[in-house]
Amino acid sequence: MSTEDRPNLFHVQRFENEPNTDFSRAENREDMKQALKDVEALFGADYPLNIDGKAQDSRSHIISRSPSSKETVLGTVASANRDQAEQAIETARRAWPQWQKIPADHRAEYLELIASGMQTRRFELAAWMIHESGKSWKEADAEVSEAIDFCRYYSLAMRDLVSELACDYPGEENRLFYRSRGVAVVIAPWNFPLAILTGMTVAALVTGNTVVMKPAEQSSIVAAKLMEIARDSGLPTGVLNFLPGNGEELGPVLVGSPDVDLVVFTGSQEVGLSINKLAAETVPAQLNVKKVIAEMGGKNAIIVDDDADLDDAVQGVVNSAFGYAGQKCSACSRVIVLKSIFDEFTERLVNAVESLVIGPADDPGIDFGPVIDQEAYDRINDYIELGAEECETIVSIDLSDRDDGYFIGPQIFNILEEDSRLAQAEIFGPVLSVMKARDMDHALKLANNTAYALTGGVYSRSPKNLKRAREEFLVGNLYLNREITGAIVQRHPFGGFRMSGIGSKAGGPDYLQQFMLPVNITENTMRRGFAPKSSDEE
Repeated sequence: MSTEDRPNLFHVQRFENEPNTDFSRAENREDMKQALKDVEALFGADYPLNIDGKAQDSRSHIISRSPSSKETVLGTVASANRDQAEQAIETARRAWPQWQKIPADHRAEYLELIASGMQTRRFELAAWMIHESGKSWKEADAEVSEAIDFCRYYSLAMRDLVSELACDYPGEENRLFYRSRGVAVVIAPWNFPLAILTGMTVAALVTGNTVVMKPAEQSSIVAAKLMEIARDSGLPTGVLNFLPGNGEELGPVLVGSPDVDLVVFTGSQEVGLSINKLAAETVPAQLNVKKVIAEMGGKNAIIVDDDADLDDAVQGVVNSAFGYAGQKCSACSRVIVLKSIFDEFTERLVNAVESLVIGPADDPGIDFGPVIDQEAYDRINDYIELGAEECETIVSIDLSDRDDGYFIGPQIFNILEEDSRLAQAEIFGPVLSVMKARDMDHALKLANNTAYALTGGVYSRSPKNLKRAREEFLVGNLYLNREITGAIVQRHPFGGFRMSGIGSKAGGPDYLQQFMLPVNITENTMRRGFAPKSSDEE
């Protein structure tokens, strides 16, 4: 079969990515400024749970604060208890039989309505992420685009999966189709509080599953806004249930319930592995082996070859390492440089990093803002102290005198021992390790010397070395001569392997199949004797 004759499995027909806002236009800047003011006027509101279509309060609450101004209270979110978690599961279980019977095309229409709701409230959603998650204007706006993309892509992808697959033989008809799994628990991270939460949730919904949606504590207001949009789309009662709360308390209830069929998670490796272990335990009341889909982070490297365009490489490394303060699972945390250009590259890198502007996320002039909370601030600073002890400090910008928010300046360390803790641990902050490689063999060895396999990149002009990277660089998303963050739905299906994840790629052609069960029906059409006449034949 020629390349031209093969079906294009990479693309969902009719899909177009949502464009990001052009902030070079004055009217768009004014709209964003106004949205920030409008959202600020809503600070201090209360946000309830939503179970079975009804708002519920709880005895304990999450106080959401701005990481840019930690004394600023954004709102109070009800924090569910174990009984409410069980109630949400029971509600989703009751709603499932009817929801799965709704035609897939009709379920897909709900996703399109959710996408339209996000489009209408684009600046508002971005403003909430700027305030609650510490995202820059550009990062927050791009996330709204990604959330819209997930809705529209999965709505079209589901329509493509509706048709039955036939494999007939003389005297026999065979049909393969998909059924939903049942009740899905969605456990989301704080670093992409809208896009990832939306993607996991709508994928479960459009495939006929009902959902208990558990957002991260740090970004529960953004999640509440998503719930508002989903509710306004007209989803049937009980199909989607909003359950913010403490993960350590709710996680075991949600994952361990015999009435849960599917757990979809994005977050740390430690939590992801514990979810996978708990989900694998079965109890007598359980009818299904739980399906786990988990994205669990990375320790991502960019290799800079000795013939690379250093201007491109420096900019790509800076964007990949320090965008959103390094708080992306795809972020570059290691740059591996061939020894012949190590000094020149490092000098240029230092100059670029020292020019970065760090400040409150609502300031449009910043390069990146704060880290998410006190726990992250303390953990990252512990790694910085470790780097100062075990490695050679190349850049260390001290912002400890800024106590208004959780600000940490960019840090760069020269790794002297390839197995050092700084070279192996996922730090999730603005900390970059630089490593010197003797040649491309050594560079690829260093790049693969980690338990993770999420993203990676190579800057090189050598076709031979780029070909080697394609074959030998063990990551789920490999980027050549460009930055390694910013995956776009359909164009860059996203996800890793090894300890970086369980399951297929989000925003890709086979993601939805994980949420369903394939069923094959075979009918013998060679009947003995005569079939009774129908009334039409008489």
